[in-house]
Amino acid sequence: METTTPARAADPSGVPAPPRLGHSPALSSGAGRAVARIAAFAVCQAAMIAGLGLLITGPARNLWPLSAEDALNDAFERVRNDALTTASAIASGAGDTHTVVGVTVLCCLALLVVPPLPRWRAALFLALAVWLQSLVFLLITEAVDRTRPDVERLDASPPTSSYTSGHTGAATALYAGLAVLVLSRVRGRWGRVVAVLLLLIPLLVGLARLYRGMHHPSDVVGGLLNGALSLFVVGRAVLADDAWAARPPADAVDIAVAAAERRPGPSREAAVVIVNPTVTDTATRDRLRLVLAQRGHTDVTFAETTERDTGGGQAADAVRGGAGLVVACGGDGTIRAVADALAGTGVTLAVVPCGTGNLLARNLGLPLDPADALAAALTGEPRALDLGTISGDGIDRTHFTAMSGAGLDAAVMGSTSDRAKSALGWPAYILAGLGELRGPRMRLAVTLDGAPALHRTARMVLIANIGTVQGGTALVPGARPDDGLLDLALFDPRGAGGWLRAAGVLLRGSRPTGTAGGAHGGPVEFFTFRRAELTFTRPQPREVDGDPVASGRRIIAEVRPGALTVLLPAGEK
Repeated sequence: METTTPARAADPSGVPAPPRLGHSPALSSGAGRAVARIAAFAVCQAAMIAGLGLLITGPARNLWPLSAEDALNDAFERVRNDALTTASAIASGAGDTHTVVGVTVLCCLALLVVPPLPRWRAALFLALAVWLQSLVFLLITEAVDRTRPDVERLDASPPTSSYTSGHTGAATALYAGLAVLVLSRVRGRWGRVVAVLLLLIPLLVGLARLYRGMHHPSDVVGGLLNGALSLFVVGRAVLADDAWAARPPADAVDIAVAAAERRPGPSREAAVVIVNPTVTDTATRDRLRLVLAQRGHTDVTFAETTERDTGGGQAADAVRGGAGLVVACGGDGTIRAVADALAGTGVTLAVVPCGTGNLLARNLGLPLDPADALAAALTGEPRALDLGTISGDGIDRTHFTAMSGAGLDAAVMGSTSDRAKSALGWPAYILAGLGELRGPRMRLAVTLDGAPALHRTARMVLIANIGTVQGGTALVPGARPDDGLLDLALFDPRGAGGWLRAAGVLLRGSRPTGTAGGAHGGPVEFFTFRRAELTFTRPQPREVDGDPVASGRRIIAEVRPGALTVLLPAGEK
């Protein structure tokens, strides 16, 4: 029997719309099926807990241990004192609706925006578990009508049934959910300690609700059960290795790539993808391979950087092998090493940000998702960009793409650990910078394009091919990677007032021009040049595109206009 496949949607001209690069039906997550299963299990969950509630309030109400609940509530009332009442109010507040909603929102935002990569599954797990618990709680309170304990209540009674304890259920879904995420992410003793502390919170909330006369013990047990089942149902759908919202099968990318390669279209030049294995996982590589196949690149080779060869050797091999496109996937250090080898060769570079800073990618207007960045580049056009060269005592002449410098920024780069960068992303640099603010001021002589030397003091010297850093801050306003010039920024704030004035200059995005004479130009000075020589009175920490290099007393920087060919999205420069 002959089968047919549905046609792809067409635009008004009748031409089928091309698939979004990096996506394929083979990579479907099965989210629709997962939602249906969550809904089905939620109905079963509500029915089971409501059934227990009807049993508790009906045939079993006079059976032990339910028959002893009133005595236990009376015992809690008899032991009340000021200290315990205050402690119970704090514990009960941890399960209050406003607290649970606020903590959930903050935690989900942190999971999505704090580097490294957004943790969509973790945020979805936490939000859905709390929401599902609340929904089931509302259904149960409509089905089971139970009065609150016959004791003095320390809180206003909400217009809901005593069964189940909403505070306890919400606290279980939230704090036990956080414990699950901690155990999945944090290894070792500290992870277990934090998880145990989080798991104690729902128990303390339940105990506080009993102490305050708001629930029977079985109401608290029902709340714990509701929260735990919500976590199980949502976790099974979202987090499990064989989750209902299933990850694509192991060969899904191979299926998608094969389908892309079978589509008619022009075959493009051979491509070499240079990846830094410490920041590029297997899933990212698969997405990159699919994007390339969808654009007609069927002859693709992947090459990994090493500790000794951070990309330059692999890029040189690609040029010798006749590659027409080199894709650099890593941080600014990897991009710099690849660009250094490609300078002047005419071989096209595609920048794929996978690191901590990703300064070049940000300034080129590329998306920060690796697959989206490659897709944007491949649908763009080649542009000629400048490179800077830097040399000096202890620095062999090499190229840089973004920024190099000496002083405070170099000290920060050197003091930021790889572990901190992996855990926090670029905010790790800010934390490290706080410890370097009291570093000594430098004295230096600056010679620009053969002009008379300028004598300055500074805390930080930046030689920039681009102007913007993380957070959209224009650290060197006006610096562009295609103007045939490099920019020099001298930062010399004195005291709190000087730092505020420097911050004001950066926030305004203004660019006061440096003077040609010898007078000091304020907390921040900017210059443009083609060749610069910087001589320090004593050795200073130095960095090249974010990578620390040997300390020294001399830096020579020059621009190489249009030395690098880079694929950029249409309209970006």
